[in-house]
Amino acid sequence: MEWIKVINDAIEFMEKNLTEEIGLLEVARSVNISAFHFHHAFTIMTGITPAEYIRNRRLTLAGAELADGSSKIIDLALKYGYETPESFTKAFSRFHGFSPMQVRKGSPLKSMNRYTVRITIDGGTIMEYKIEKWDELDLLVHAKDFHAETSDQEIPAFWDEYFSNEATKKIPGYLGVCAQGSGPGGLADKSDVFKYGIGCRASDVLGEGVVAADGSVPAGSLPEGFEIIHIPAYTWAVFKCVGPAGEAISEGWDKIYKEWLPSADYERILDYDIENYLPGDSSAADYVCEICLPVKKKG
Repeated sequence: MEWIKVINDAIEFMEKNLTEEIGLLEVARSVNISAFHFHHAFTIMTGITPAEYIRNRRLTLAGAELADGSSKIIDLALKYGYETPESFTKAFSRFHGFSPMQVRKGSPLKSMNRYTVRITIDGGTIMEYKIEKWDELDLLVHAKDFHAETSDQEIPAFWDEYFSNEATKKIPGYLGVCAQGSGPGGLADKSDVFKYGIGCRASDVLGEGVVAADGSVPAGSLPEGFEIIHIPAYTWAVFKCVGPAGEAISEGWDKIYKEWLPSADYERILDYDIENYLPGDSSAADYVCEICLPVKKKG
């Protein structure tokens, strides 16, 4: 998948539909990927969320129309997706720094132009990664469903909850796995929901051979609140991330989308990804963790 083209095609769709009722799911469907993947990639590659892009572009256009005196405030509110003039005025004032009435009287406007995403070469950062073939993998995880647009805030809280709960923290929590659902039974085509789990390899707790080929386990063998995520055999790109865990993972994802994916001989398989938090002080400058992505050769 050519991510630069995907993002630019999505921007084209958004620009053509700024006066229509569109959201994350509609934009993601326009480029044929899950809402999770689209939200993740767009935010990394542009620095703002899709919702922020749509809102800022709408308010930019509304400001230009208001300044030329051709439209009423109530008409602009309805045109650009606000249910009431009051909600429009609040959003407008937050973005432009002045109310619609002040702009009518000559106060200045802010503007955000349409984005175009391109590859730029900045200079010699080195990404340390390896390509590995993994057999089928069973993970024992405490999991829940998240919405793509709010997951950036909710997943860190989910980690805090995991280690503050006496029941869940008894299970090693060194893996974070996203099951975005492009495979059987997935959620990708149904909503902006994806599953995220915290845990470990199932064999670490249940032992070898307990999990059947279909992912089932003997009755009563699963710890309460946990489930099995069965991951098929894939080729994986494993990226080494160094530094305090949160910063290192964030920087790792940034480099993967902006530097590695546009130029690599591999493309992502949009099914799972795993963050592997290795032993050590996760706040240390030399702490090591990994981002693991299933991949396939391009072409």
